Amino acid sequence: MKNDVVLVLVKGVMPTSNGCAVFLGNENKTFVIYVDHFVGHAIQMTLDGVKKERPLTHDLIAHILTGLGVTLDHVVINDVNEGTFFARILLRMDNELGKKIVELDARPSDSTVLALQHQRPIFVARQVFDSVEDMTEILERVLRQQAEKSDEEKPDEDK
Repeated sequence: MKNDVVLVLVKGVMPTSNGCAVFLGNENKTFVIYVDHFVGHAIQMTLDGVKKERPLTHDLIAHILTGLGVTLDHVVINDVNEGTFFARILLRMDNELGKKIVELDARPSDSTVLALQHQRPIFVARQVFDSVEDMTEILERVLRQQAEKSDEEKPDEDK
């Protein structure tokens, strides 16, 4: 599997007019997946370690997996077709019912939230990674603009 997939990290989540842009990548390349506001917010809250008063849908799924003795092994974004990404979640069961690996079809956005919650790796199929546009410069530019805007909003301590 090592040569067939590329390990990626969530490098940023940016709001857009229609949802959120989730930037995924490694030191060589960054690409973007567009998700709805709810999932984008869930990804950002997980990255920020925000404690929630009540469990959200992804929290409920995580609790169910834990209750059943199932662990999320890893996530693979395995396909892209006309800008729509597809993913698989690999679950490992090792409980009184036996040992088993289950592979589920899932949206990459939901898969990303669960992988982040469980601190498990996110992989991208090599052919997908090679086919997507490199958005590294765009992410760096947006992060620079956000940093500059943040600096401008800070009160001037010299006055």
